Amino acid sequence: MARAPLPMDPIAEARRQWLAHGWADAADGMTAVTSLIRAQQIVLARVETALKPFGLSFARYELLQLLNFSHDRALPMASASARLQVHPTSVTNVVDRLEQDGLVRRTAHPTDRRATLVLLTDDGAARVGRATATLNRDVFAALGIPPAQLRDLVQTIARFRREAGDFVDPPELPEPL
Repeated sequence: MARAPLPMDPIAEARRQWLAHGWADAADGMTAVTSLIRAQQIVLARVETALKPFGLSFARYELLQLLNFSHDRALPMASASARLQVHPTSVTNVVDRLEQDGLVRRTAHPTDRRATLVLLTDDGAARVGRATATLNRDVFAALGIPPAQLRDLVQTIARFRREAGDFVDPPELPEPL
């Protein structure tokens, strides 16, 4: 059930209060952080609503899609953890639930006895395909932000993430011969 919009923007009011209390040097940063957190809540709620009919959380969906994009629809557990930027225990918990649902299975790594591979099953591939079609239609293509502004937003957030040490730009690839 959707709630009625608030009669005013509480983040704008918080900014006004920051300024009134003499914190002008931090007001824009507080407003940005609070806005990002609220936007994340809104977007995550939309994503979770879209995924609910498929019995998936966003964490489960991300792992299924990562496997779907991977060579042979399989990855070592450690690689999945690194690529999803989550603790190995979190990946183990997600894999446990997906395995119970028959969407992935574990198998021994063919060349590294210490590693376990996670493989996407045909049922997992079908489910992530249907979930992706719904996410694309109901969330990703319908954010309500014009394309040019969306590209600017993505670039701004990527710049912030890069400066925060979240990733480094890959080296430029040489021109093909």
